[in-house]
Amino acid sequence: MEILASRVLFRPKDYQRSIAFYRDGIGLAIAREYSGGTVFYAGQSLIEIAGHGAPGRDAPPFPGALWLQVRDLHATQNELRERGIDIAREALREPWGLFEMHVVDPDGVMLIFVQVPEDHPLRRDLRD
Repeated sequence: MEILASRVLFRPKDYQRSIAFYRDGIGLAIAREYSGGTVFYAGQSLIEIAGHGAPGRDAPPFPGALWLQVRDLHATQNELRERGIDIAREALREPWGLFEMHVVDPDGVMLIFVQVPEDHPLRRDLRD
């Protein structure tokens, strides 16, 4: 099997509220719009908010979280606050070495904003 592309797809309870959250609150750029949906750029991935199909209230809760890497976590936290986004958990350094901050979308999906410090193994070239 060859995977050619992937994206996260949400079917929210309130389509317009979710579009406003991801576009205006989080500040994601729109990759494309179609009748009944909007696809956002999210780094090397895509997030699609679908206004069609089974609404989110009929679907099981999202079992995971979105991991969104940023260059400067404290600047991101300040920017989100200025846009009126509630910070569920303030930026802090985790025991595993990453700086993380949590935000929750209108349907309860956890967004984990991450900054990888210069000294973290994710920044090192482990090839010989």
